[in-house]
Amino acid sequence: MGKLVLFMHVSLDGFVAGPKGEMDWINVDDEIFAYAGKETDKAGTAFYGRVTYQMMESYWPTAADQPNASEHDKQHSAWYNSVSKVVLSRTMKGVGVPKLKVISENIPAEIINLKKTTNKNILIFGSPGASHTLMAENLIDAYWLFVNPILLGQGIPLFSGIKERTKLNLTECVNFASGVVCLHYEKIQEG
Repeated sequence: MGKLVLFMHVSLDGFVAGPKGEMDWINVDDEIFAYAGKETDKAGTAFYGRVTYQMMESYWPTAADQPNASEHDKQHSAWYNSVSKVVLSRTMKGVGVPKLKVISENIPAEIINLKKTTNKNILIFGSPGASHTLMAENLIDAYWLFVNPILLGQGIPLFSGIKERTKLNLTECVNFASGVVCLHYEKIQEG
């Protein structure tokens, strides 16, 4: 059974974007790309909210074809083009788009079914609104939080809508030269 895994950059004070969605504070470099790429390669599905999906779709399908494409661009573009995509949206339609599934209702049942149909991870990239919906239903199995050394003071919070206590186990902590720290937490299955 696949796991639903959240990959998210977050400020030290718990925000994933500034008040107007700003992400110019996120620190990414080759070291972080290489580390994240190893986990990305283990996943068979990319999961997004509508806004993040549209942003990704405007760049990644052809990123490797650009004359100045970095190794990360080539690797992630190849991965993006090979995996299935799932988008959580009430307004978007996915009819006729290859490898795309749009979920707009019965979210818990759809996600549980999605997990059952794969042995690979399902990665959520960014997408704070979709992540909040999934957190509210306690559907996220693991958190990969890239904590950036900055205090934003305000913005879009990482955690919102959580209805029940969820115990987590820290399985890995990686310090990067940039000052970013990756914290990998797995949900503890109780019962």
